Amino acid sequence: QVQLVESGGGSVQAGGSLRLSCAASGYTYCMAWFRQAPGKEREGVAGFYTGGDSAYYDSAYYADSMKGRFTISRDNAKNTLYLQMNSLKAEDTAKYYCAADRRRCGSWHTDNFDFWGQGTQVTVSS
Repeated sequence: QVQLVESGGGSVQAGGSLRLSCAASGYTYCMAWFRQAPGKEREGVAGFYTGGDSAYYDSAYYADSMKGRFTISRDNAKNTLYLQMNSLKAEDTAKYYCAADRRRCGSWHTDNFDFWGQGTQVTVSS
């Protein structure tokens, strides 16, 4: 089992920044951020190849609509994933989830992630 604990959410005005953190326990091959706004489906934000046995180890990937303002990174020593969010907009308001898997990476299908955090709320006011 992998336990994921997110932190860093909160309320911010449009144009502001937030950094989300996700601390993981145990081995992961892939970690990613998703978000879900009320009444909408969960969507992928950014992912990171965390497994040392992957040809893409230590590389990031982004959903097309998230490129530019969001940056994903990882602290290997702390086994922690980060999401730096800049120039936030009201439409970024959502609950942000950290997800992990031990076998697959590169996909936005939620079924491909076996482990999920409890989520952290991000609210952007205009």
